[in-house]
Amino acid sequence: MSVRLLLLHAAIFSLSVMVLLGLIGWAVTGNMERETDAIMYWQLVYFDSVADSDLSAVVRMRVERERMHTNYYGLFTSDHRYLAGDVMALPPQLPGDGSSMTIRRSLKVAGAEHPPVVRVKVERRADGSILVVARDISQELEIRNTIINALIAGGLLCLGAGLAGALGLSARQMRRVAQIRRVTQRISQGDLAERLPIGGRDEVDMLAHLVNHMLGEVERLMNEVKRACDGIAHDLRTPLTHVCTLLARIEEHAGRLDDELLAKLVIQARGETDALLERFRAMLRISEIGSMKRQGGFGEVRLEELVREVGELYEPLADDGSTALSVEVTPVEPIRGDRALLFEMLTNVVSNAVKFTPPGGAIRIALTSVPGGARIEVVDNGPGIPEDERQAVLQPFYRAKNASQVVGSGLGLSIVSAVLRVHDFSMRTTDAKPGTRVTIDCWPKALA
Repeated sequence: MSVRLLLLHAAIFSLSVMVLLGLIGWAVTGNMERETDAIMYWQLVYFDSVADSDLSAVVRMRVERERMHTNYYGLFTSDHRYLAGDVMALPPQLPGDGSSMTIRRSLKVAGAEHPPVVRVKVERRADGSILVVARDISQELEIRNTIINALIAGGLLCLGAGLAGALGLSARQMRRVAQIRRVTQRISQGDLAERLPIGGRDEVDMLAHLVNHMLGEVERLMNEVKRACDGIAHDLRTPLTHVCTLLARIEEHAGRLDDELLAKLVIQARGETDALLERFRAMLRISEIGSMKRQGGFGEVRLEELVREVGELYEPLADDGSTALSVEVTPVEPIRGDRALLFEMLTNVVSNAVKFTPPGGAIRIALTSVPGGARIEVVDNGPGIPEDERQAVLQPFYRAKNASQVVGSGLGLSIVSAVLRVHDFSMRTTDAKPGTRVTIDCWPKALA
Protein backbone atom coordinates (compact mmCIF):
# COMPACT_ATOMS: atom_id res chain seq x y z
CA MET A 1 0.00 0.00 0.00
CA SER A 2 2.77 2.47 0.96
CA VAL A 3 4.66 1.71 -2.29
CA ARG A 4 1.56 2.47 -4.35
CA LEU A 5 1.06 5.75 -2.49
CA LEU A 6 4.70 6.70 -3.04
CA LEU A 7 4.41 5.96 -6.75
CA LEU A 8 1.19 7.95 -6.93
CA HIS A 9 2.79 10.93 -5.17
CA ALA A 10 5.85 10.68 -7.42
CA ALA A 11 3.64 10.64 -10.52
CA ILE A 12 1.65 13.66 -9.31
CA PHE A 13 4.85 15.55 -8.46
CA SER A 14 6.42 14.71 -11.83
CA LEU A 15 3.28 15.78 -13.68
CA SER A 16 3.19 19.02 -11.69
CA VAL A 17 6.86 19.73 -12.53
CA MET A 18 6.20 19.04 -16.22
CA VAL A 19 3.26 21.45 -16.20
CA LEU A 20 5.39 24.04 -14.39
CA LEU A 21 8.22 23.66 -16.90
CA GLY A 22 5.74 23.97 -19.75
CA LEU A 23 4.29 27.18 -18.30
CA ILE A 24 7.75 28.66 -17.71
CA GLY A 25 8.89 27.73 -21.23
CA TRP A 26 5.74 29.17 -22.73
CA ALA A 27 6.04 32.40 -20.71
CA VAL A 28 9.78 32.90 -21.44
CA THR A 29 9.40 32.09 -25.12
CA GLY A 30 6.39 34.37 -25.50
CA ASN A 31 8.14 37.27 -23.78
CA MET A 32 11.29 36.76 -25.88
CA GLU A 33 9.31 36.68 -29.12
CA ARG A 34 7.33 39.79 -28.21
CA GLU A 35 10.50 41.76 -27.42
CA THR A 36 12.19 40.57 -30.61
CA ASP A 37 9.11 41.39 -32.69
CA ALA A 38 9.05 44.90 -31.22
CA ILE A 39 12.70 45.48 -32.20
CA MET A 40 12.08 44.24 -35.75
CA TYR A 41 8.92 46.38 -36.00
CA TRP A 42 10.88 49.56 -35.26
CA GLN A 43 13.57 48.50 -37.74
CA LEU A 44 10.92 48.16 -40.43
CA VAL A 45 9.53 51.56 -39.43
CA TYR A 46 13.02 52.97 -40.03
CA PHE A 47 13.29 51.25 -43.42
CA ASP A 48 9.85 52.56 -44.40
CA SER A 49 11.24 56.07 -44.08
CA VAL A 50 13.88 55.29 -46.71
CA ALA A 51 13.11 55.82 -50.40
CA ASP A 52 12.88 52.70 -52.54
CA SER A 53 15.83 53.84 -54.69
CA ASP A 54 18.08 54.21 -51.62
CA LEU A 55 16.96 51.06 -49.80
CA SER A 56 19.66 48.75 -51.22
CA ALA A 57 22.41 51.11 -50.11
CA VAL A 58 20.89 51.51 -46.66
CA VAL A 59 20.62 47.72 -46.23
CA ARG A 60 24.26 47.23 -47.25
CA MET A 61 25.32 49.96 -44.83
CA ARG A 62 23.37 48.32 -42.05
CA VAL A 63 24.99 44.94 -42.75
CA GLU A 64 28.48 46.51 -42.72
CA ARG A 65 27.82 48.18 -39.36
CA GLU A 66 26.41 44.99 -37.77
CA ARG A 67 29.18 43.72 -35.49
CA MET A 68 27.22 41.56 -33.04
CA HIS A 69 25.71 39.47 -35.82
CA THR A 70 22.34 39.53 -34.08
CA ASN A 71 20.43 41.27 -36.88
CA TYR A 72 20.22 40.11 -40.47
CA TYR A 73 18.72 41.89 -43.49
CA GLY A 74 17.83 40.93 -47.00
CA LEU A 75 16.32 42.75 -49.98
CA PHE A 76 14.78 40.82 -52.86
CA THR A 77 12.91 41.66 -56.04
CA SER A 78 9.28 40.79 -56.50
CA ASP A 79 10.34 37.60 -58.32
CA HIS A 80 12.57 36.62 -55.30
CA ARG A 81 15.95 37.60 -56.81
CA TYR A 82 18.62 38.72 -54.33
CA LEU A 83 19.45 42.44 -54.29
CA ALA A 84 21.29 43.25 -51.03
CA GLY A 85 21.92 42.17 -47.43
CA ASP A 86 23.35 39.11 -45.66
CA VAL A 87 20.15 37.05 -45.97
CA MET A 88 20.97 35.26 -49.20
CA ALA A 89 17.61 33.59 -49.87
CA LEU A 90 14.03 34.15 -48.92
CA PRO A 91 12.57 31.87 -46.23
CA PRO A 92 10.69 28.89 -47.70
CA GLN A 93 7.45 30.12 -46.11
CA LEU A 94 6.81 33.85 -46.15
CA PRO A 95 4.38 35.21 -43.54
CA GLY A 96 1.97 37.10 -45.78
CA ASP A 97 0.06 39.00 -43.10
CA GLY A 98 3.01 40.96 -41.74
CA SER A 99 3.38 38.69 -38.70
CA SER A 100 6.61 37.23 -37.43
CA MET A 101 7.81 33.63 -37.53
CA THR A 102 10.64 31.61 -36.01
CA ILE A 103 13.00 29.80 -38.39
CA ARG A 104 15.25 27.13 -36.92
CA ARG A 105 18.58 26.51 -38.65
CA SER A 106 17.27 26.91 -42.20
CA LEU A 107 17.74 30.62 -43.05
CA LYS A 108 20.63 31.05 -45.45
CA VAL A 109 22.89 33.79 -44.02
CA ALA A 110 26.17 35.01 -45.55
CA GLY A 111 29.27 34.17 -43.52
CA ALA A 112 27.50 31.87 -41.04
CA GLU A 113 28.96 28.36 -40.63
CA HIS A 114 25.73 27.10 -39.10
CA PRO A 115 22.36 28.69 -39.81
CA PRO A 116 21.15 30.44 -36.65
CA VAL A 117 17.76 30.30 -34.97
CA VAL A 118 16.12 33.57 -35.95
CA ARG A 119 12.91 35.49 -35.65
CA VAL A 120 11.89 36.78 -39.10
CA LYS A 121 9.60 39.57 -40.30
CA VAL A 122 8.89 40.17 -44.01
CA GLU A 123 7.52 43.32 -45.63
CA ARG A 124 6.43 43.88 -49.22
CA ARG A 125 7.17 47.44 -50.29
CA ALA A 126 5.24 49.63 -52.73
CA ASP A 127 7.60 48.95 -55.63
CA GLY A 128 7.09 45.17 -55.22
CA SER A 129 10.45 44.48 -53.56
CA ILE A 130 10.58 42.23 -50.49
CA LEU A 131 12.45 43.32 -47.36
CA VAL A 132 13.44 40.65 -44.80
CA VAL A 133 14.46 41.56 -41.25
CA ALA A 134 15.72 38.75 -38.98
CA ARG A 135 17.08 38.69 -35.45
CA ASP A 136 19.18 35.94 -33.89
CA ILE A 137 17.49 34.49 -30.77
CA SER A 138 19.94 31.64 -30.09
CA GLN A 139 21.27 33.29 -26.94
CA GLU A 140 17.77 33.81 -25.53
CA LEU A 141 16.95 30.18 -26.25
CA GLU A 142 20.11 29.08 -24.45
CA ILE A 143 19.11 31.14 -21.42
CA ARG A 144 15.64 29.59 -21.52
CA ASN A 145 17.09 26.08 -21.80
CA THR A 146 19.47 26.77 -18.92
CA ILE A 147 16.55 27.86 -16.73
CA ILE A 148 14.53 24.79 -17.70
CA ASN A 149 17.48 22.43 -17.11
CA ALA A 150 18.07 23.98 -13.71
CA LEU A 151 14.41 23.52 -12.87
CA ILE A 152 14.54 19.91 -14.03
CA ALA A 153 17.61 19.21 -11.91
CA GLY A 154 16.01 20.96 -8.93
CA GLY A 155 12.78 19.05 -9.49
CA LEU A 156 14.61 15.71 -9.59
CA LEU A 157 16.50 16.65 -6.44
CA CYS A 158 13.26 17.63 -4.69
CA LEU A 159 11.58 14.44 -5.94
CA GLY A 160 14.41 12.31 -4.59
CA ALA A 161 14.42 14.12 -1.24
CA GLY A 162 10.63 13.89 -1.06
CA LEU A 163 10.63 10.17 -1.83
CA ALA A 164 13.36 9.55 0.73
CA GLY A 165 11.44 11.51 3.36
CA ALA A 166 8.21 9.77 2.44
CA LEU A 167 9.89 6.37 2.66
CA GLY A 168 11.19 7.22 6.12
CA LEU A 169 7.80 8.42 7.33
CA SER A 170 5.93 5.54 5.69
CA ALA A 171 8.34 3.01 7.20
CA ARG A 172 7.46 4.34 10.66
CA GLN A 173 3.76 4.27 9.86
CA MET A 174 4.00 0.78 8.40
CA ARG A 175 5.69 -0.45 11.58
CA ARG A 176 2.77 0.96 13.56
CA VAL A 177 0.28 -0.62 11.16
CA ALA A 178 2.10 -3.97 11.50
CA GLN A 179 1.86 -3.71 15.29
CA ILE A 180 -1.85 -2.87 15.04
CA ARG A 181 -2.38 -5.80 12.65
CA ARG A 182 -0.69 -8.23 15.05
CA VAL A 183 -2.78 -6.99 17.97
CA THR A 184 -6.03 -7.10 15.98
CA GLN A 185 -5.25 -10.67 14.93
CA ARG A 186 -4.94 -11.66 18.58
CA ILE A 187 -8.17 -9.78 19.38
CA SER A 188 -9.99 -11.52 16.52
CA GLN A 189 -8.85 -14.83 17.98
CA GLY A 190 -10.71 -14.01 21.19
CA ASP A 191 -8.11 -12.23 23.35
CA LEU A 192 -10.19 -9.16 24.25
CA ALA A 193 -7.65 -8.06 26.85
CA GLU A 194 -5.33 -6.86 24.08
CA ARG A 195 -5.21 -3.16 23.20
CA LEU A 196 -3.97 -1.28 20.16
CA PRO A 197 -0.55 0.40 20.61
CA ILE A 198 -0.50 4.18 20.99
CA GLY A 199 2.65 6.14 20.25
CA GLY A 200 1.74 9.73 19.42
CA ARG A 201 -1.05 12.20 18.85
CA ASP A 202 -1.90 11.79 15.18
CA GLU A 203 -5.09 10.51 13.58
CA VAL A 204 -4.02 6.87 13.90
CA ASP A 205 -3.61 7.30 17.67
CA MET A 206 -6.99 9.01 17.92
CA LEU A 207 -8.54 6.02 16.16
CA ALA A 208 -6.57 3.62 18.40
CA HIS A 209 -7.91 5.41 21.50
CA LEU A 210 -11.48 5.02 20.26
CA VAL A 211 -10.97 1.35 19.37
CA ASN A 212 -9.36 0.65 22.75
CA HIS A 213 -12.28 2.30 24.51
CA MET A 214 -14.69 0.22 22.45
CA LEU A 215 -12.73 -2.96 23.24
CA GLY A 216 -12.87 -2.12 26.93
CA GLU A 217 -16.64 -1.78 26.80
CA VAL A 218 -17.00 -4.97 24.74
CA GLU A 219 -14.79 -6.89 27.18
CA ARG A 220 -16.74 -5.57 30.15
CA LEU A 221 -20.10 -6.51 28.61
CA MET A 222 -18.83 -9.92 27.50
CA ASN A 223 -17.51 -10.65 30.98
CA GLU A 224 -20.80 -9.58 32.55
CA VAL A 225 -22.80 -11.80 30.20
CA LYS A 226 -20.36 -14.67 30.72
CA ARG A 227 -20.51 -14.35 34.50
CA ALA A 228 -24.29 -14.25 34.39
CA CYS A 229 -24.49 -17.33 32.13
CA ASP A 230 -21.89 -19.21 34.16
CA GLY A 231 -23.71 -18.32 37.37
CA ILE A 232 -27.02 -19.54 35.99
CA ALA A 233 -25.48 -22.78 34.71
CA HIS A 234 -23.61 -23.37 37.97
CA ASP A 235 -26.61 -22.54 40.17
CA LEU A 236 -28.95 -24.79 38.17
CA ARG A 237 -26.54 -27.70 38.10
CA THR A 238 -26.85 -28.32 41.85
CA PRO A 239 -30.68 -28.49 41.98
CA LEU A 240 -30.68 -30.62 38.84
CA THR A 241 -28.32 -33.04 40.55
CA HIS A 242 -30.73 -33.14 43.50
CA VAL A 243 -33.62 -33.78 41.10
CA CYS A 244 -31.69 -36.67 39.56
CA THR A 245 -31.14 -38.13 43.03
CA LEU A 246 -34.82 -37.75 43.91
CA LEU A 247 -35.87 -39.37 40.64
CA ALA A 248 -33.57 -42.30 41.37
CA ARG A 249 -35.29 -42.80 44.74
CA ILE A 250 -38.73 -42.47 43.13
CA GLU A 251 -37.68 -45.09 40.58
CA GLU A 252 -36.74 -47.48 43.38
CA HIS A 253 -40.08 -46.82 45.11
CA ALA A 254 -41.99 -47.30 41.85
CA GLY A 255 -40.28 -50.66 41.44
CA ARG A 256 -41.60 -51.81 44.80
CA LEU A 257 -45.11 -50.67 43.90
CA ASP A 258 -44.93 -52.63 40.65
CA ASP A 259 -46.35 -49.62 38.78
CA GLU A 260 -45.00 -49.93 35.22
CA LEU A 261 -46.41 -46.60 34.03
CA LEU A 262 -44.89 -44.74 36.97
CA ALA A 263 -41.56 -46.49 36.46
CA LYS A 264 -41.60 -45.59 32.75
CA LEU A 265 -42.37 -41.94 33.46
CA VAL A 266 -39.65 -41.76 36.10
CA ILE A 267 -37.08 -43.27 33.72
CA GLN A 268 -38.09 -40.74 31.03
CA ALA A 269 -37.84 -37.88 33.54
CA ARG A 270 -34.39 -39.07 34.63
CA GLY A 271 -33.26 -39.23 31.03
CA GLU A 272 -34.45 -35.69 30.33
CA THR A 273 -32.87 -34.44 33.55
CA ASP A 274 -29.55 -36.15 32.79
CA ALA A 275 -29.55 -34.63 29.30
CA LEU A 276 -30.25 -31.19 30.75
CA LEU A 277 -27.51 -31.65 33.33
CA GLU A 278 -25.11 -32.74 30.60
CA ARG A 279 -25.90 -29.56 28.67
CA PHE A 280 -25.05 -27.41 31.67
CA ARG A 281 -21.79 -29.33 32.12
CA ALA A 282 -20.94 -28.74 28.45
CA MET A 283 -21.76 -25.03 28.73
CA LEU A 284 -19.52 -24.66 31.76
CA ARG A 285 -16.78 -26.59 29.94
CA ILE A 286 -16.97 -24.28 26.93
CA SER A 287 -16.78 -21.27 29.26
CA GLU A 288 -13.84 -22.82 31.09
CA ILE A 289 -11.94 -23.49 27.87
CA GLY A 290 -12.65 -20.00 26.53
CA SER A 291 -11.38 -18.34 29.71
CA MET A 292 -8.09 -20.30 29.81
CA LYS A 293 -4.93 -18.24 29.64
CA ARG A 294 -3.80 -18.66 26.08
CA GLN A 295 -1.00 -21.20 25.71
CA GLY A 296 -0.35 -21.01 29.45
CA GLY A 297 -0.31 -24.79 29.91
CA PHE A 298 1.06 -25.79 26.53
CA GLY A 299 3.67 -28.49 26.14
CA GLU A 300 4.94 -30.99 23.62
CA VAL A 301 2.18 -33.23 22.27
CA ARG A 302 2.80 -36.38 20.22
CA LEU A 303 -0.22 -36.66 17.97
CA GLU A 304 0.51 -40.30 16.99
CA GLU A 305 -0.12 -41.44 20.57
CA LEU A 306 -3.14 -39.15 20.92
CA VAL A 307 -4.85 -40.43 17.77
CA ARG A 308 -4.22 -44.07 18.66
CA GLU A 309 -5.68 -43.55 22.16
CA VAL A 310 -8.86 -42.01 20.72
CA GLY A 311 -9.16 -44.87 18.25
CA GLU A 312 -8.77 -47.46 21.02
CA LEU A 313 -11.36 -45.59 23.14
CA TYR A 314 -14.06 -45.59 20.46
CA GLU A 315 -13.36 -48.92 18.79
CA PRO A 316 -15.63 -50.91 21.20
CA LEU A 317 -18.42 -48.36 20.82
CA ALA A 318 -18.15 -48.55 17.04
CA ASP A 319 -18.23 -52.34 17.16
CA ASP A 320 -21.44 -52.19 19.21
CA GLY A 321 -23.02 -50.17 16.44
CA SER A 322 -21.69 -52.51 13.73
CA THR A 323 -19.45 -49.71 12.45
CA ALA A 324 -15.93 -50.31 11.15
CA LEU A 325 -13.41 -47.90 12.68
CA SER A 326 -9.89 -47.67 11.23
CA VAL A 327 -6.92 -45.61 12.38
CA GLU A 328 -4.12 -44.56 10.03
CA VAL A 329 -1.12 -42.86 11.63
CA THR A 330 1.86 -41.31 9.85
CA PRO A 331 4.82 -40.11 11.96
CA VAL A 332 4.68 -36.31 12.38
CA GLU A 333 6.68 -33.74 14.29
CA PRO A 334 5.49 -33.07 17.87
CA ILE A 335 3.38 -29.94 18.27
CA ARG A 336 2.86 -27.48 21.11
CA GLY A 337 -0.53 -27.63 22.76
CA ASP A 338 -2.66 -28.74 25.67
CA ARG A 339 -2.86 -32.53 25.39
CA ALA A 340 -6.02 -32.87 27.50
CA LEU A 341 -7.87 -30.27 25.42
CA LEU A 342 -6.74 -31.80 22.14
CA PHE A 343 -7.87 -35.23 23.36
CA GLU A 344 -11.26 -33.78 24.29
CA MET A 345 -11.55 -32.05 20.91
CA LEU A 346 -10.77 -35.22 18.95
CA THR A 347 -13.10 -37.38 21.05
CA ASN A 348 -15.97 -35.00 20.35
CA VAL A 349 -15.33 -35.18 16.59
CA VAL A 350 -15.06 -38.99 16.61
CA SER A 351 -18.09 -39.28 18.92
CA ASN A 352 -20.18 -37.36 16.38
CA ALA A 353 -18.94 -39.63 13.59
CA VAL A 354 -19.84 -42.77 15.59
CA LYS A 355 -23.21 -41.31 16.54
CA PHE A 356 -24.29 -40.41 13.00
CA THR A 357 -22.80 -43.31 11.04
CA PRO A 358 -25.46 -45.95 10.33
CA PRO A 359 -24.91 -49.68 11.08
CA GLY A 360 -22.60 -51.24 8.53
CA GLY A 361 -20.87 -47.91 7.92
CA ALA A 362 -17.19 -47.02 8.22
CA ILE A 363 -15.18 -44.38 10.06
CA ARG A 364 -11.57 -43.52 9.32
CA ILE A 365 -9.23 -41.50 11.55
CA ALA A 366 -6.05 -40.43 9.73
CA LEU A 367 -3.00 -38.49 10.88
CA THR A 368 -0.83 -37.24 8.01
CA SER A 369 2.03 -34.84 7.47
CA VAL A 370 1.51 -32.02 4.96
CA PRO A 371 3.77 -29.06 4.06
CA GLY A 372 2.09 -26.88 6.71
CA GLY A 373 2.41 -29.43 9.52
CA ALA A 374 0.30 -32.23 11.04
CA ARG A 375 -3.23 -32.82 9.77
CA ILE A 376 -5.97 -34.96 11.32
CA GLU A 377 -8.92 -36.20 9.28
CA VAL A 378 -12.06 -37.93 10.54
CA VAL A 379 -14.14 -39.36 7.69
CA ASP A 380 -17.48 -41.16 7.96
CA ASN A 381 -20.14 -42.27 5.50
CA GLY A 382 -23.14 -41.00 7.46
CA PRO A 383 -25.79 -38.52 6.30
CA GLY A 384 -23.29 -35.66 6.13
CA ILE A 385 -23.78 -31.97 6.96
CA PRO A 386 -25.47 -29.67 4.41
CA GLU A 387 -23.07 -27.05 3.06
CA ASP A 388 -25.16 -24.12 4.34
CA GLU A 389 -25.04 -25.54 7.91
CA ARG A 390 -21.32 -26.35 8.22
CA GLN A 391 -20.50 -23.13 10.07
CA ALA A 392 -23.73 -23.04 12.06
CA VAL A 393 -23.11 -26.44 13.67
CA LEU A 394 -20.13 -24.92 15.48
CA GLN A 395 -22.48 -22.61 17.39
CA PRO A 396 -23.85 -23.73 20.79
CA PHE A 397 -27.17 -25.66 20.72
CA TYR A 398 -27.40 -25.69 16.92
CA ARG A 399 -28.24 -29.04 15.43
CA ALA A 400 -28.34 -29.91 11.75
CA LYS A 401 -31.76 -30.56 10.27
CA ASN A 402 -30.88 -34.16 9.42
CA ALA A 403 -29.73 -34.82 13.04
CA SER A 404 -33.01 -34.09 14.80
CA GLN A 405 -33.69 -37.81 15.37
CA VAL A 406 -30.33 -38.42 17.10
CA VAL A 407 -29.98 -37.72 20.81
CA GLY A 408 -27.59 -34.87 21.56
CA SER A 409 -27.21 -31.39 23.04
CA GLY A 410 -25.68 -29.55 20.09
CA LEU A 411 -22.65 -28.55 22.19
CA GLY A 412 -20.00 -31.08 21.15
CA LEU A 413 -18.74 -29.15 18.15
CA SER A 414 -18.90 -25.92 20.19
CA ILE A 415 -16.31 -27.47 22.53
CA VAL A 416 -14.24 -28.43 19.48
CA SER A 417 -14.44 -24.81 18.23
CA ALA A 418 -13.37 -23.48 21.65
CA VAL A 419 -10.31 -25.79 21.74
CA LEU A 420 -9.38 -24.74 18.19
CA ARG A 421 -9.50 -21.06 19.19
CA VAL A 422 -7.21 -21.67 22.16
CA HIS A 423 -4.64 -23.39 19.92
CA ASP A 424 -5.22 -21.11 16.89
CA PHE A 425 -5.79 -24.23 14.76
CA SER A 426 -8.26 -24.37 11.88
CA MET A 427 -10.94 -26.90 10.96
CA ARG A 428 -13.05 -27.32 7.85
CA THR A 429 -15.92 -29.64 7.09
CA THR A 430 -16.38 -31.01 3.56
CA ASP A 431 -18.45 -33.62 1.77
CA ALA A 432 -16.98 -37.15 1.79
CA LYS A 433 -19.51 -38.34 -0.84
CA PRO A 434 -21.19 -39.85 1.09
CA GLY A 435 -20.70 -38.68 4.63
CA THR A 436 -18.62 -35.99 6.27
CA ARG A 437 -14.91 -35.23 6.21
CA VAL A 438 -13.60 -33.15 9.13
CA THR A 439 -10.07 -31.82 8.52
CA ILE A 440 -8.09 -30.28 11.39
CA ASP A 441 -4.86 -28.43 10.55
CA CYS A 442 -2.65 -28.51 13.65
CA TRP A 443 -0.67 -25.31 13.10
CA PRO A 444 -1.43 -21.62 13.75
CA LYS A 445 -3.71 -19.90 11.24
CA ALA A 446 -1.17 -17.08 10.86
CA LEU A 447 1.22 -19.56 9.21
CA ALA A 448 -1.42 -21.03 6.91
